[in-house]
Amino acid sequence: MAPDFKDINGRGIIFEQKRHSPLCREFTVISPKLSLRSVLTYTAAVWLVAYSIFYGTQNTSVLSASIIVTLLGMILHLHLFKIDQESVLIIGSVGVQMNTLYASGRESVRFIEMKKVKDIVINEAFYMKVIYYLCILLIDPGNPRGVSEVVPVFQSAKPRLDCLSQVYRSCQEILQQTQADQ
Repeated sequence: MAPDFKDINGRGIIFEQKRHSPLCREFTVISPKLSLRSVLTYTAAVWLVAYSIFYGTQNTSVLSASIIVTLLGMILHLHLFKIDQESVLIIGSVGVQMNTLYASGRESVRFIEMKKVKDIVINEAFYMKVIYYLCILLIDPGNPRGVSEVVPVFQSAKPRLDCLSQVYRSCQEILQQTQADQ
């Protein structure tokens, strides 16, 4: 287990790095779990609005609808938006696999062949402040010197630069060894 890391908002994240072989490493970022306080706050807010509408209209379907909307909203949030864990597996001569694990248990996987990878870089963006993100640059088939797509890594966790630097150095090490072997 590595030292404590934080995301761009200052919340703690867990960063794990596994070295499977000299040309194979896995990086995992685990985001904080869903806060019970935020769930209760949103639920109470929706139900207070529903109760105030019910009080004015005396229509019980408003209360039933608010319960259904709250439950459906929570289920959709857990299934589509709340990401618990993101990982990147880089295998020197094979490629890069990115896994995203949602709070509902759903998993999303993307694989990029190494022959399509031009480079892995740390980029910066302005998001009310300067933030850094790791991304994979894909080779443009029509122009081998160009970039066809920029694939961001750790989109949900958004780790700070100190965490991204460790991943970047390891990825560059593997890319350089792979290019030297070819």
